[in-house]
Formats: sequence, C-alpha cells, structure tokens
Amino acid sequence: MSGPVPPGDHRGTRAIQRLVEYAPSTGGLALWVRHRDLPADDDAAAGDDRSDGDPANDTPVWTDGQTLHYRPAFAALPLAEQAGWVAHQVLHIALRHPQRYLQLQQRLGDVDLRLFNTCADAIVNSALSHLGWLRLPEDAVRLPPLLAATLAIDQDTETALAQWDLERLYRTMDDREAASRTAPSRRRDGPRAARTRAFGGSGRQDLRPQPGAQAAPEVESEQARDWSERLQRAHAGDGAHSLLRLLLADLPRSHTPWEQVLRTQVARALAQEPDVSWSRPSRSYLANQGRIRGGCPGTPRQPSRGGAGSPVRRMPWEPGRSATRPVPRLVLVVDVSGSIDDALMQRFAREIEALARRLAAGLVLVIGDDHVQQVLQHRPGRTPVADLLKGLRFDGGGTDFTPLLAEAANHRPDLVVVLTDLDGPAGLRPACPVLWAVPEAHAAAPAPFGRKLVLA
Repeated sequence: MSGPVPPGDHRGTRAIQRLVEYAPSTGGLALWVRHRDLPADDDAAAGDDRSDGDPANDTPVWTDGQTLHYRPAFAALPLAEQAGWVAHQVLHIALRHPQRYLQLQQRLGDVDLRLFNTCADAIVNSALSHLGWLRLPEDAVRLPPLLAATLAIDQDTETALAQWDLERLYRTMDDREAASRTAPSRRRDGPRAARTRAFGGSGRQDLRPQPGAQAAPEVESEQARDWSERLQRAHAGDGAHSLLRLLLADLPRSHTPWEQVLRTQVARALAQEPDVSWSRPSRSYLANQGRIRGGCPGTPRQPSRGGAGSPVRRMPWEPGRSATRPVPRLVLVVDVSGSIDDALMQRFAREIEALARRLAAGLVLVIGDDHVQQVLQHRPGRTPVADLLKGLRFDGGGTDFTPLLAEAANHRPDLVVVLTDLDGPAGLRPACPVLWAVPEAHAAAPAPFGRKLVLA
C-alpha cells in the first residue's frame, strides 16, 4: 500500500491542520485519505441526498469510503465545526463504514442506508464527544441516548462503545416488516426502526457507498487489517488526546462470512474420499488385460501365443478405488426451545439445502427441544428446507440435546449440524463431527464438544 498523501490545497486543509495540532497521531489519519472539492453546481456528482427537497438536509462533506468530498458550504463553517466534520468523516473511513454497508448488503440483501448511516453516526459522534477543541452539529446523534430511546438500555458512553459494533447495532434497530411481493422495495418500519429514523434528526446522509468500487475479498480483508492497526497505533500514540474516546468494539476486522465457513466445514465432512477396493481391478490393470509383454520380475512365465515375439507375463493384481460411502448423510438438528430470528433461520436453511444438493448428500431434519418432536426426510426437488422450517414456533423452554443427538446418530450421519442457542446439556456425543450453529447474541455460550459457528 502506498504511503500517506499530503492534504494539498482543498477546503479541508485548515481542519486537518487543526486535527494534527491537537491529536498528531489520530489526527494524522486524515493524511491517509483522499480529499476533493466539489463545484457549486455539482449536486449530481455529490450524490444529492435531499429526499424531501429540503436544502437544510445537505451535508457539507461526505465520504464514499476512500475520499472526503467537500461542498462549497463547508468553507463557510467555523474552524472548530470544520474540524468536527473532518474528524467524523475520517473515522467513517478508518472504521470502513461504507465498505461494511456493502458487505452487509451482500449478506442480507436489503439494508436501509439511512438507518445504517444513523447507527454509524451514533458510534462515531460518541467516540469524538470527549474533545473540546472540535464541535459537532447540534443535532448530532450519540449512542447512549439512541440506546435509551430505542431499546430502553441505560449505558454510559464508554460501556456502549465497548459493547456495540455497527453491524450488531444496525441489526438490532432494523425491525422493518418483511417485504411484500407487490412492493418488495418498500418495508414498513417497526417501532425500533421508526424511533431510530426519528432520532437521526435532519436525516443528513454522509455515507455514500459505491457498489462498483468494491475490491476483491482478500484485498478488503487486508485493508480492514491495515486500518485496524493504524487506529490502534495512533490511539496509543495520542493517549488522552486521541480522537477515539477509547478503542471501540467497532474497530475494523477481517471477517469471514459464516456462510463461507459453513460451506468449508460441510464440504470437508461430506467429501467423497476414494479408498482402495480389492473387489475391483484398477483401470491400468484392465487396460493391459492383466498381462504385459516382457513380464514383471518374480512373476510366473506364461507361454506366448503362437510361439512368436516376446513372452507375455501376467501382471500382479492391482486393486482399484471406490467411494468410501455410497451417499454422504447430513443431519440438521433444530432446537426450537431457543430464540432464533426467523430471517436468520431461513438464510441458514437455504444454505444447508444448497450444500446438500451440491454435494449430493442425504439430508435429515430433527426438530425438538427436550425431546424429539419431528423427524423429516428431505428429498431434493420437493419442499424446500426453508419452507419446512417456516412454521416452527420457538417457545423459549428448556433444552436437552441428548435425545436430539441420539436420534441424529440413528441415521448414521457423516456430519451433524445443530442450530441452537447452546442452552442445555448434551449427554451424548455422536461418532461423527458436530457443528453448533449459534446466533450472535449467544456467541459467548460454550459448546460441549465439536466446533461452534457464530451466525454473525
């Protein structure tokens, strides 16, 4: 990666100088991003965000994740407010908020940018709220008041910043109704989404992700790691003068989607590994019809046919190879005593079905809590797994994994996947590998054995 780019002569130069003066290390992060002045009539290039036509909703500076774009109105702001805007946008870039919006959109399909922007602003503004030498807008949303008004959670700034990352905050606030077939792009706000949207104040939208600008996944992962290291070094260098109130839970991190981890684990467990078979000859043995001219040392000599040419000797028996099992088997155990979001369960079910179809594996569903309630044999081309699980009710009662795992073991599976919150005993360990798929809210719960996969 190339080194820092000098700020040059643009509308944000004075604000950057102020950042570097008061917070040399974290303020210097502004030198790692690009800066661009927008002409007065360049509303289209600025990505106009005035959904209601109100000029008051214009933001003086916005970012696409790589560059800070300054509107002419930025130059008229007081220097302390300019510094607040630039510090705000630099943290958006350093925390990779626009890129994370695009990544979340790839995983969920529909992400409300305005809600996402409000959640990102709450984290960034709270991280900057301890600094007296810069000024944030009067209506700047902050994390503790947002949590109190929306979720009735009373936390101070330090506790909230240490616990909430952007993806978790957004998913908690986004309780919009499911999209209808007649209007798939319009989803009515639930109570949390409505309160978050109202809490966003004037609705300034300073995050403008550019879908076509996404890098390859390995490049995105490397960039996230680079920014995380820069933030940590800069924060340590500035100490109490850092732009960051404390090291956030929202620090960018390399993230492997749970879908990719699930595919790897299932494919590894269900792969058809060939084994030696003494009941069938190898292809080379068949191709030579079990004989070769000139023979092999130590093998009995066979008379040649017709008495002419080299003698023909019989080859040693060469075994062939065959699959270790006729059809790999996968058992999905669904714990209905926990609290699993319906949308997450549907995504998980579709992923499992696609894997079973791709690997030509038999799929059995075991559903229950402290006892087995249903056992379903899934046949490819029939009712989708997501539809089979659509009517399940999660009652929040007790769980005992022992009878569920015993039923799973009866089907002699090559892999057992358990969708659960991990709240309950497991008195039986199957002979095959077990993968515990756990919602993010229960990520801290320990798995009794096997591997845990957090569905984050």
